[in-house]
Amino acid sequence: MIKYRVLILFFVIPLSVLSQAKKDFFRDLTAKEKNVIVNKGTEYPNTGKYNKHFEKGTYHCKACDSPLYKSNSKFESNCGWPSFDDEIKNAITRHPDYKLGYKRVEICCAKCGGHLGHVFEGENFTEKNVRHCVNSISLIFKPEKKN
Repeated sequence: MIKYRVLILFFVIPLSVLSQAKKDFFRDLTAKEKNVIVNKGTEYPNTGKYNKHFEKGTYHCKACDSPLYKSNSKFESNCGWPSFDDEIKNAITRHPDYKLGYKRVEICCAKCGGHLGHVFEGENFTEKNVRHCVNSISLIFKPEKKN
């Protein structure tokens, strides 16, 4: 009997973990959100709700709610999209993108793979010399809790 319990635990637990890994993070997104987050589209410049947003808090992935950026890394770049010069550690993945005929670096959520935007270096906007150009539609903002 103990042998069967061990076998059941061995097979049932990994299957539940696998089913969580395959969770459809994109199921509840609107068509516009899917166009950007899943199909790697871009929202029009100066149209996103977080472009001129500077409250204290954390920006999370719209699809999976994973924290991506702290508000203290956001800055005004006048590029038309929210700009950050640092991400939360291990929250972002980078991938080469040649869609426009030249090399750019796409940034995605490390948890769900959702498209966020692109990262640029060497523009001298901040001391870190990095700009994460992120689509507002890929984000959800959570304000800092006040004591």
